[in-house]
Amino acid sequence: MAEGGPDAGRGNAPGVRIVVAGDAKTGKSSLILTAATDSFPPNVPPVLPPTRLPDDIYPDKVPVTIIDTSSSPEYRAKLVEELKRADAVVLTYACDKPATLDRLSTFWLPELRRLEVRVPVIVVGCMLDKRDEQNPVSLELVMSPIMQQFREIETCIECSAYRHIQIPEVFYYAQKAVLHPTAPLFDQEAQTLKPRCVRALKRIFILCDLDRDGALSDAELNDFQVKCFNAPLQPSEIVGVKRVVQDKLQEGVNELGLTLTGFLFLHALFIEKGRLETTWTVLRKFGYNNEIRLSEDQLPSPIKRHPDQASLSLNSLDFDASSFNVLTVNVHFEILKFSYPHDGALQSNELDDLFSTAPENPWSEAPYKDVAEKDALGGLSVDGFLSQRCNMLYSSCRGPFRFPNAIVSMFLSIRWMQWALMTLLDPIYSVENLIYIGYAGGPSSAIRVTRRRRLDRKKQQSDRNVYQCFVFGPKEAGKSAILNSFIGRPFPEEYQSTTGDQYAVNVVDVGGAKKTLVLREIPEDGVKKLLSSKDALADCDIAVFVHDSSHETSWKRAADLLVDVASHREATGYEVPCLIVAAKDDLDPYLTEIQDSTRVSQDLGIEAPIPISTKLGDFSNLFQGIVKAAEHPHLSIPETEAGRSRKQYHRLINRSLMFVSVGAAVAVVGLAAYRVYSARKNASS
Repeated sequence: MAEGGPDAGRGNAPGVRIVVAGDAKTGKSSLILTAATDSFPPNVPPVLPPTRLPDDIYPDKVPVTIIDTSSSPEYRAKLVEELKRADAVVLTYACDKPATLDRLSTFWLPELRRLEVRVPVIVVGCMLDKRDEQNPVSLELVMSPIMQQFREIETCIECSAYRHIQIPEVFYYAQKAVLHPTAPLFDQEAQTLKPRCVRALKRIFILCDLDRDGALSDAELNDFQVKCFNAPLQPSEIVGVKRVVQDKLQEGVNELGLTLTGFLFLHALFIEKGRLETTWTVLRKFGYNNEIRLSEDQLPSPIKRHPDQASLSLNSLDFDASSFNVLTVNVHFEILKFSYPHDGALQSNELDDLFSTAPENPWSEAPYKDVAEKDALGGLSVDGFLSQRCNMLYSSCRGPFRFPNAIVSMFLSIRWMQWALMTLLDPIYSVENLIYIGYAGGPSSAIRVTRRRRLDRKKQQSDRNVYQCFVFGPKEAGKSAILNSFIGRPFPEEYQSTTGDQYAVNVVDVGGAKKTLVLREIPEDGVKKLLSSKDALADCDIAVFVHDSSHETSWKRAADLLVDVASHREATGYEVPCLIVAAKDDLDPYLTEIQDSTRVSQDLGIEAPIPISTKLGDFSNLFQGIVKAAEHPHLSIPETEAGRSRKQYHRLINRSLMFVSVGAAVAVVGLAAYRVYSARKNASS
């Protein structure tokens, strides 16, 4: 792999805006004018207007605009404004004035942090020609402790505008720090590639390993070079590249070619040599941006949706394994190979390996972490199907292999619940992660837009595969216990208060059809904030109201919440089916609980309360009931007093219109009869 030149960078990049700041009389304006005109200016104005460097001054041919600033108090607001718009900042000090160097660490660098200016910083010592030659200074020795403290410093350089020493280099380094930043790629302190960089390069390596043998052959290495740098490698160059790796890292090359270890080593070597543009060129050719995530043009375009339209959902519960390329197959084979000999379960480190080619494991943090228990959908454990065939697969899949599509489909389906929730909450992020682990189809082919909920309710049925249920109720009503039971967690011995929204996802079998149900627990304290938004219930397919059937106050609070949610539609128009759940059925109910809850359900025109006991594991088919109510939403939409009044008003209007229509019809018929009579009378006479 040859090094890419500076012109192999980010292509048609936007212009780079460099702001020059520092104490007064440190040479800012002279530095800028000399760079722009290639001559030392005899007279320099206090502050220069924005200065554009010639586009061809640097190999990248990216427009560079330099902004001069003043440190005077009256220009403070302008200085702050310019710093916040900067792509890079050049901080100057005067080589003959040590106090201006001290000011960098005591004022300027802390000030950039205070203003949250998070861009590369180039420290420049100006007026090098004025330094006392009798007292030489080691720039590395002076700047090392400052750079240790302020990691945002990319480069330190000293120059002289008067003697034309290293003037172009100042803005070349500043431009390079923007186009090819170090921070996302390399940990300067640890002297290693950063994890996200390693993950991206691993994905690129697997995509280029076409024969799936774990190494880049000479032909694959050459194809990679042509794709990234538009130039082939000569056989002698390939030999040279592999020799460099093997001399430093024996395992970097084997009889099949350059290994992943060697591939990563080469990139670390380029970065250490200051050739960051090589790694950035590779990343950008494979669609990565400066955050080392797939750029927007690699993902589906934002889709315009109505607020009451379901979030995008994956096309099918059964993933099409043929849509996933070798990257996914390799990852899943490794998981299977290492899981089965131990306990047949996918451990957290193995799930991390599944996403080892993504920027991070999306399921390691809330809200996706632990939303589905290990035995959901057959379990994260390798079930009978896998255990019967694992030894056979392991023994037959050596080197290049054909991995059964059924295995890939099963591993993807096993984590369907996380995918379903991610797609519901953030569809673009869901597709992004599918691509990271090897989805080879077009981004838009992985998702579909479902019908608007209002249309579902008008047609009195819904055919979605994924339903979201909001779970309301007062504290200690049993909401969390329902979510835990839904995904197979044991009943907790001690009560733990829920402080934020919690999710649980599982598949529910309703008459032989499998539907994915997402339960979202809404803490009592969060209901008011939720309902303050007009679109709060737009993505809610059904709402469940849980109360502790042994406490009257719990029921009264749940009933209030039910009325609040039902009344929310009067202001927003979003009708939500509702169910009442009487939890803790193993305890004695308060005296009039059954009568009270039944009366309210009848008054609202919804189903009778569903009694459950999570402690005893008695759920009265609650989850099937939730899905059925979501499938036929019109049957469970509560009717409030305002709704009844509105409905009666419409009935009166319709009845009045009917009377008017009948009267008009009678009048028309009468008029027609009179005209016939008159015509006949005239004819007889």
